[in-house]
Amino acid sequence: MGRTRDEIAARAAAELEPGMVVNLGIGLPTLIPGHLPEAHGVWFHSENGLLGMGPFPEEGDEDPQIINAGKQTVTVVPGGSCFDSALSFTMIRGSHVDLAVLGAMQVSERGDLANWSVPGGKTMGIGGSMDLATGCRRLLVVTTHTTKTGEPKLVRACDYPLTARGVVHRIITDLAVVDVAESGFRLVECAPGVTEAEVRDATGAELLA
Repeated sequence: MGRTRDEIAARAAAELEPGMVVNLGIGLPTLIPGHLPEAHGVWFHSENGLLGMGPFPEEGDEDPQIINAGKQTVTVVPGGSCFDSALSFTMIRGSHVDLAVLGAMQVSERGDLANWSVPGGKTMGIGGSMDLATGCRRLLVVTTHTTKTGEPKLVRACDYPLTARGVVHRIITDLAVVDVAESGFRLVECAPGVTEAEVRDATGAELLA
């Protein structure tokens, strides 16, 4: 039931507009460019120092010096540029990134984001998530609605270590699209084949219609 990972990425791609500067987090967000037309006009940014990130290269055409933040080989579109991480984070902290698309382990009804550490689990480091969450103009989360064990990721309050407070605007999951409003989570739409009752049952906080 609900969207696959590729379908979550496709729904997220529908949020993008030509001319936007969009940072893609590691994992699921990297699938988004594959769901846009060739001349989409979106400028993808990678925090390690790349603006104009293109699609993944064909097998055999990889350049190990052109990678995204997740160390995957990528391409550069015409007009794209590479630069050092200091300039990259100046772009982020200066609010020159229109939208960041990140994964999440938990999102609270106040828009708090936890996406870098699970208590008792393996911690890879926060990376650039804290800067992106607070520096970008808008933050979109793409994730599954629940964990592999069925625990909700959309919760009243995060009990995982926070990345940033009050930063998430919209969440796209396998079950629904949910906005973070002043009064809490607001259901925008259910995924195809998913009922509102199923979304409410999988959400760990009140869900406003």
